[in-house]
Amino acid sequence: MVKPKGRRIALIRLSAIGDVCHAVATVQAIQRHAPEDEVTWIIGRTEAALIADLPGINFIIFDKKLGLAGFRNVLKAIPEPFDVLLHMQVSFRANLLAAVVPAKAKWGFPKHLSKELHGLVVNRRAAMPDRPHVLEGFQHFAYALGVPPFEPTWAIPIAQEDHLWVRERLAENQPYAVIAPSASNPERNWLVDRYAALAEHLQTRGCGVVITASPAEAEVVLAQKIVASANCDVINLAGQTSLKQLLAVVAKAGLVIAPDSGTAHMAVTQNTPTIGLYAHSNPQRTGPYQYQNLTIDAYHKNLQRLKPESSKTLKWGTRLKGAQLMEDISLSQVINKVDEVLRTLQLNDDSAT
Repeated sequence: MVKPKGRRIALIRLSAIGDVCHAVATVQAIQRHAPEDEVTWIIGRTEAALIADLPGINFIIFDKKLGLAGFRNVLKAIPEPFDVLLHMQVSFRANLLAAVVPAKAKWGFPKHLSKELHGLVVNRRAAMPDRPHVLEGFQHFAYALGVPPFEPTWAIPIAQEDHLWVRERLAENQPYAVIAPSASNPERNWLVDRYAALAEHLQTRGCGVVITASPAEAEVVLAQKIVASANCDVINLAGQTSLKQLLAVVAKAGLVIAPDSGTAHMAVTQNTPTIGLYAHSNPQRTGPYQYQNLTIDAYHKNLQRLKPESSKTLKWGTRLKGAQLMEDISLSQVINKVDEVLRTLQLNDDSAT
């Protein structure tokens, strides 16, 4: 049977890991609604390592390190203009890319969510709420193409070899929690002594504790400091996992605790309860989407303190600055959320037996 000819749809979402995870839910909703459409995703090299095996999608890698050659390589990989471009990123580099990618209709964000000349490179704007979560904003790109309202779901493949890698390092019969302590900006990291005390509490509750981080030196050092400070056994995988292995780690975890980071959003795609620690960015915009009820929100407290007169008029997505802001998240707040999740998991286990 010949597949009916659909639209040729391109998507630009180059980075970052968390935002790419949000975008997956939208892309897969489009695929379910119109399987005849041909989808091409233009994506960053690092992010492709996580999702380039998604079924039914043609990926074009944009390598920003190549400069102008990176743009030329993308254009060489496009044989003919697309019917639709979903331009789902407002950074200047992404806007330059959208300007040269050939497409009849170029959908972008509405004016109140645009920046970096975004409006100059699109010819249509998706309707969105005034203050959406990033994932909800992405959903409206799908709605613009006729996809009916949908609850986000994810199907990101994990190879058996990656599951085996996890089984070789973590006992299958012991539940474990993942502490992913590092954000892309060190200001958004919680305190070493509090992470260590949290690890001790998790162990008293019968959970193994696993620390994860990227190979970046600062993140590996932070993990080492936490392990050294914790008076309990901690499995330190910092700097040792590929993105797919990390996805397998959080998929098997009972709980993930993390600041505003890609790991938190990877955990959401695996339906793993995630406690987000937020003081610099608004969790209503960037928090772990399915687990907003578990988020520790020090952002709004700091917003009222630092910008009391303009807190209601600031541009949506405004980040706060300050090396001490994460101190406003207390150990007791996080422990209370941990215990809440563990009680729920215990209830679920009891009902299944």
